[in-house]
Amino acid sequence: MCHALLQDIKFFQLLVRIDEEFAQQTRAGGCACGGSLHRANYPRKPRGCPAEIRTDFEQRLSFCCNTCRKRTTCMSVRFLGRRVYLGLAMVLMSARLTQSTAITTRLSQTMGVSLRTLQRWRQWWQVQFPLSGLWQAMRARFMPPVQTGLLPSSLIQRFGHCAAQPMTRLLVFLSPITTPPFCTQRAGR
Repeated sequence: MCHALLQDIKFFQLLVRIDEEFAQQTRAGGCACGGSLHRANYPRKPRGCPAEIRTDFEQRLSFCCNTCRKRTTCMSVRFLGRRVYLGLAMVLMSARLTQSTAITTRLSQTMGVSLRTLQRWRQWWQVQFPLSGLWQAMRARFMPPVQTGLLPSSLIQRFGHCAAQPMTRLLVFLSPITTPPFCTQRAGR
């Protein structure tokens, strides 16, 4: 089941390694002004991850240029923009909204996510994500087309069942939305 990934420590460790690889690529690319990038991570208070690995998720990897002082934040599979809940939790729990309300209620209580927050996430998937630059650029790659009315469930199905490898591919697919030019920072919590 999908929600079992929310308790899988090894899966969360994999997400940390992927973010570290994104950070290495970002740093190697340097700043547009030609300066070198130095670590300047953001503190985070993550929700939706097991307590055993919470410290690995308390920082969003980011850099600052030594010349122009411009901040560069790398893509992430752990976070979807500025939201406090992890991207994995947001994807999986939003997908559960299309199922029975009993399952949704039980899962929201287990994860500590209010039903109101789940509804906001659902609204983001239904309205704002389809308008995002990432989705506009990538949606034609799915044949037959993904049903936007069933997002994120329809997208999860396209990447395969809810095992670690397909979910990793989905989170990597979504990672550009966490940085400009695709990010939707104003899109809610």
